[in-house]
Amino acid sequence: MDIRLQTNAKEIAKRVGKKGKELSASVKRALLITAQEGVNVIQDRTAKGVGYKGMFASYTPEYALFRSGKGRGTKPDLNFTGQMLGSMSVRANSKQAEIFFSRATESKKAAMNDKKRPFFGFNDQEEKQLGKIFFKALK
Repeated sequence: MDIRLQTNAKEIAKRVGKKGKELSASVKRALLITAQEGVNVIQDRTAKGVGYKGMFASYTPEYALFRSGKGRGTKPDLNFTGQMLGSMSVRANSKQAEIFFSRATESKKAAMNDKKRPFFGFNDQEEKQLGKIFFKALK
């Protein structure tokens, strides 16, 4: 018995390529949505004085006095002018997403702050939440 199947290989390759591009675009979109939600998580958590490893260490008495003299609160929230957290941005390709600081001065501030008050990262619960957001966004 002999079975013959005729196909148009060029047409199949064209369709597979198109679906591959659509899938790649869908993954990129889902990664961007997830990364932006990651920014929101970091900003919301930081505003409450909490890092991904727990509550922030208190400000030194001198710095707390300086902040209060400038009309700012003394609860550690890493927000004096709002420029550092406001410069957080995202980018993605079809393989990964990145959360970064768009200005070098703010990136340096963040690195310095992150040493004493770790805020730039996610705990296990937040990672699971972001995973759910990714799969929900992947349509």
